[in-house]
Amino acid sequence: MSAPSAPQNWKQWLESESPASRRQAVAGNAWRGLVAIIKNPAALAGLIIVALLLLMALAAPLLAWGQDPLAQDLAQRLKPPSASHWLGTDELGRDIYVRVLYGARVTLTIVVLVSLVVAPLGLAVGTLSGFLGGVIDVVLMRITDIFLAFPRLVLALAFAAALGPGIENAVIAIALTAWPPYARIARAEAATIAQSDFIAAVKLQGASTARILLRHIVPLCLSSVIVRLTLDMAGIILTAAGLGFLGLGAQPPTAEWGAMVSSGREVILDQWWVATMPGIAIFVVSLGFNLLGDGLRDVFDPKSS
Repeated sequence: MSAPSAPQNWKQWLESESPASRRQAVAGNAWRGLVAIIKNPAALAGLIIVALLLLMALAAPLLAWGQDPLAQDLAQRLKPPSASHWLGTDELGRDIYVRVLYGARVTLTIVVLVSLVVAPLGLAVGTLSGFLGGVIDVVLMRITDIFLAFPRLVLALAFAAALGPGIENAVIAIALTAWPPYARIARAEAATIAQSDFIAAVKLQGASTARILLRHIVPLCLSSVIVRLTLDMAGIILTAAGLGFLGLGAQPPTAEWGAMVSSGREVILDQWWVATMPGIAIFVVSLGFNLLGDGLRDVFDPKSS
């Protein structure tokens, strides 16, 4: 069954209870999930905040009216918020509004790069451990336990200090400490799915281990990993900001929210806006990802119907 040509038939096609193709089933599930998020006020608020973050990152040059986030004007240093500088200026006369916009790019880059590492790594370790069991399960889970034994921020600081400052090393440090929870979730679900009747039927048909993992186990574990990843975005952002605050993340003069907060801590009592404005940005974006994650958890949780 092909997609309907008339626009008025799209909703009926998406909401069909008897999809005629895999594409229709996937599109229908995505549509119902989007509708569920829109009906949830908190999740909708989180979706809007995340969408605004994407807009800030992609359209920063337009929203900043072409201003350079690195441009210094010592005659305008430490100016309070005004019509000419909406969020004020910092100790070097740089416009904080412009730097917050460009800081969204750095934050989004870190979030995306960390996600591209931790989700596949955690999913691979967890599904292999849960499906294969035995010695492989014991070895992989003990390695996971070692990483879970240390506080994430402390371990990230240790890796970042060993690797050296910089965005790339910060991404590696965060990724090395963030994957264990995904492995635990994937392992628990994979172990349960491996005992299912349909997996036994697939084995009787002669399917290889790789095919079972990639075509059956991984897709069923993916939704829980996505929800966990969305909820973890706030932690990733805070960890990245913490590394930037301590000088182990993005290096000056890069516009990064954690580094901006650090540069304003010495004048926070008199020129509060220097540290407060990027701090508010960190808070709002973290809250947005938490709200969106809660909404996705409600959508993907089979018990919440």
